[in-house]
Amino acid sequence: MQTRSTLISEDVPSLSIDGLTIYRQQQLLLSLNETIKGGEILTIMGPSGSGKSTLLNWLTGMLPKGFRATGKLYLNGQHITDTASHLRRIGLLYQDPLLFPHLTVAGNISFAMPKGPKAQRQTAISQALTQVGLSGLEQRSVQSLSGGQQARVALLRVLLSQPRAILLDEPFSKLDSQLRQEIRQLVFDQIRQHQLPAIMVTHDQTDADAAQGKVISL
Repeated sequence: MQTRSTLISEDVPSLSIDGLTIYRQQQLLLSLNETIKGGEILTIMGPSGSGKSTLLNWLTGMLPKGFRATGKLYLNGQHITDTASHLRRIGLLYQDPLLFPHLTVAGNISFAMPKGPKAQRQTAISQALTQVGLSGLEQRSVQSLSGGQQARVALLRVLLSQPRAILLDEPFSKLDSQLRQEIRQLVFDQIRQHQLPAIMVTHDQTDADAAQGKVISL
């Protein structure tokens, strides 16, 4: 009998949730079977307590005590259900930038990057900053940046860590309307450009509409 990992090609970016059930104590919280291909965005919506954050915790290997899960997780055809969180190569973008105030823009981005020649890393950072309209800000303090600029730096920190999938946890909820549209479009464009499978948790229907993917309500 073929295993799921042989059915999904490693050459095709995908995040597959196979037979997931999550229980809080003895109560079934959610069940899910989904495959998200590279460049696709699956949107999860639902009221507080419906299991959205718990799902993200399971995906990152950090399910809290009091919860129990069955099911398997595959990333690019590889079974990673039992893989340690820091080895999963799954990026996470939060509603807050969570930048390190004592580091520069470049320092924040390089913090999560794979090891490599310093000059090569600096070039990659400069090119990425230019792509998102932050050219020349490598040595700026992140505390001197606007909210929109901080959101861009947070995105680059995730992307340059070279994730194989990305999770979006209400990433636009604290931005004003105009900035929300701008940053949302930037994030979605980067997801598609990098061919990353993505799962977004949001309360906002306009986020779901803009993602142009499947929407699941818990």
